[in-house]
Amino acid sequence: MNIDPLRQAIQALSGTFKSLQLYPAKHPAVEKQIGLVQLLLQRLFADKPSLKLGLVEGVLYFEEYLAEEKHVAATEVARVLESMGVEALEFTAGLQEHELLSFLELAASGQAKGARIASLFEKQGIRNIRILSLRKKKTEEGTRSARTVYNQALKVMDDIFRDVRLGIIPSMTETFEVIREMTRITLDEPHSLFALSLLKDYDQYTFTHSVNVSIIALAVGRACELPPERLRQLGLGGLLHDLGKLEIDLSIIAKPGRLSPEELSEIRKHPLTGVAIVQRMEGVPEEVVEIVRCHHLHFDRSGYPLEALERRSTPLADMVAIADTYDAITTLRVYQRPMTPRRAIERMRQISGSHLHPEYLQKFIASLGEYPVGSLVRLTTNEIGLVTRVGSGHSPQALEIKLIFDAKGRRLSRPGLVHLMEYGAEIVSEVDPLSKGIDVADFID
Repeated sequence: MNIDPLRQAIQALSGTFKSLQLYPAKHPAVEKQIGLVQLLLQRLFADKPSLKLGLVEGVLYFEEYLAEEKHVAATEVARVLESMGVEALEFTAGLQEHELLSFLELAASGQAKGARIASLFEKQGIRNIRILSLRKKKTEEGTRSARTVYNQALKVMDDIFRDVRLGIIPSMTETFEVIREMTRITLDEPHSLFALSLLKDYDQYTFTHSVNVSIIALAVGRACELPPERLRQLGLGGLLHDLGKLEIDLSIIAKPGRLSPEELSEIRKHPLTGVAIVQRMEGVPEEVVEIVRCHHLHFDRSGYPLEALERRSTPLADMVAIADTYDAITTLRVYQRPMTPRRAIERMRQISGSHLHPEYLQKFIASLGEYPVGSLVRLTTNEIGLVTRVGSGHSPQALEIKLIFDAKGRRLSRPGLVHLMEYGAEIVSEVDPLSKGIDVADFID
């Protein structure tokens, strides 16, 4: 769905609320605004029978459009929803203008609040606007943790893969929700979600890879200073980029060693096969379709599919290509020893300008710091630990290290977390986890 009509509808709603604060409902200025809202919603109903409007961490969303923080109209609509105690509303295609007017009057007047809303809606004959959820009081834990959101993303992808295999068009409601949460965490606490991309399920590689690529792509997009709306498109493209592989024989996907020309030809079909799948999924933006189509084109157009070589690759596809490469070469496969984060960066630099977009890659590398999250490092104290957080400014010392081995090389029974700048030590070198017999994923909280 094009986000411009969604944005216009938000602006029209905001204008109506402001008009109702100044004039009675029958005033021409109010009637004009309500007519505009009704017109815009009816146009949107032509593409989708129901529309969801709500708040995520105080930020307004309307379907896949998540409003920017400085969007004045969105701020006004969010304020009204908050005053009503509403977390999410649903507008359905049978919506009549009298229902819309009654709803807007109730919302603007402050009469409709919390548990009273349902009875007021019924009394006013509002049947095509439904309360999906009321705002809950914040728990002591506050917002959902990165691990919770990561696990939800894995479930979402598992469900999508299952539906596609069964020939069912997956519902995107939960997918859009998890992408909003992943984007929020990436903007607020990027290291926490990025660290979880080190978790690898080798038996369920494809959908775990999809989640990890989405996370890494969000990190690339953040480094390139994409606005939240584009970040969500990028994250969704990362989740869906490899759906076409579900149509390829598993023996080819998991084959150790070099593929035959025939097998390689089959692999190269997956972008266009994926396009055919995602185009049937409701609400997936065209930008995401282009990510699925173009993520293997390469920066110099030496990639595939051949049918897309003349197309202009989007920046989002180039960013997903970086994420796809990073996750692939840092993952243990039957035919591949995983690279450490620093070695992965060295390898990616070698294909910068050919396979990978050089500017986006450089910004991503700069954001990771000299020792990226997930690096096993030896300190000047001879202790060995895992980098779990990179501080602001990416100073080599602005790191958090989870100590795993003591100065004598003994495995600690309980890893200890230290802030390197306060600890009085420096990093000497990176250590290959396989040489120490550990899986870094075991130390990710």
